[in-house]
Amino acid sequence: MERHERARVAVVGAGIVSPLGFGLAETAEALRQGCDCVTAVTQFCVEQCRCKTAGQINDDQLRSAGTTRLQRSERLHRTARMVICALEQVLAQAAQFEPQLTVVGTTSGGMTFGEQYYRSLQRGDDDPHVPTWIANYLPQKPIIDAQAALGVSAPCQVIANACASGTNAIGHAFECIRSGRYERVLTGGYDALSELVFVGFDSLQASTPEKCRPFDSTRTGMVLGEGAALLALENLAAAQSRGATVLAEITGYGISTDNHHLTQPHPSGIGPRQAMERALASANLEANEIDYINAHGTATPFNDAAEGKAIAELFTDVPVSSTKGMMGHSLGAAGAIEAVISMLALQHQFLPPNINFHTGDPELRLNIVANQSQKAAIRAVLSNSFGFGGTNASVIMQKAA
Repeated sequence: MERHERARVAVVGAGIVSPLGFGLAETAEALRQGCDCVTAVTQFCVEQCRCKTAGQINDDQLRSAGTTRLQRSERLHRTARMVICALEQVLAQAAQFEPQLTVVGTTSGGMTFGEQYYRSLQRGDDDPHVPTWIANYLPQKPIIDAQAALGVSAPCQVIANACASGTNAIGHAFECIRSGRYERVLTGGYDALSELVFVGFDSLQASTPEKCRPFDSTRTGMVLGEGAALLALENLAAAQSRGATVLAEITGYGISTDNHHLTQPHPSGIGPRQAMERALASANLEANEIDYINAHGTATPFNDAAEGKAIAELFTDVPVSSTKGMMGHSLGAAGAIEAVISMLALQHQFLPPNINFHTGDPELRLNIVANQSQKAAIRAVLSNSFGFGGTNASVIMQKAA
């Protein structure tokens, strides 16, 4: 299709569960306040790890948040409970939304059930929970459980593309509607903390024993987080015709692969730059029309350097922040959570802060939203997600007309 024939894509509902809170209102308030929601790890023992903190969701609150009987089922993985909570929020805002397709991103699914099963094999015991663990650790199970709990019936596609998974899922859903193949798509991402993933990042020395300080000259690494976020996307004309409330409009999506190294981006920043350039072209926008960038910003030395270089080369003085200092890096969920954060920035006209920022990196010419949120006139936001293997994705969201 030619550009002028492409369908416009509206966000008509959104749900979020993260260390920042449950729902849009709690999340927006935590962002305004610049809350530090990274705490000592309680999910498993981290005594032998360098890093001992993460962004975590309280299990008691998670169990009580859901209203469905299935939400309280002991067989459910906690990731499924997160997704159920997020989907409940979506449907509360968009009760008439009936997705024709669901596209989600994740990297670990119900990994902790797999860990428990493996340990039962090591012990050689006959644990009665084994069937539950086997049946519910699969990456697609959380979204399948959520749809079953809330009466949603749509085929599911799962994208596992490292830390870009959530953004890739949203981008793919966007393209499905924009192309005219679908009218309504449910999309987002989810991941919960798991010991295997946590120890893996710690072994790579990508995690920090200190505070997570994105883009700071003294940054020493990331902290992990967890959560889930879902967005209801709909053909804009169809949404308007039925009187739906439009929360925002997704207008652009770009991807790239720099193929430089298994874990490190190309130091030139070419991969992030290409993803952002392609998102701008997809949205038919110039770089100077972007009012805020929600950066990937993991606080690892190489990743922040590559992303910062790409942003500085492509944009001039645009406000930039990474919200991972507040809640950690939720891997496959990060792009979806940060898309919802970008939507909240547009709705409430403020810039989320980059906390723990003390000294700017002289190599990165960036306008960092340091430590405190700021009021701002925002029409277009670019959200970045970049992952291991040089996989890069960017989406552009614009204020609802």
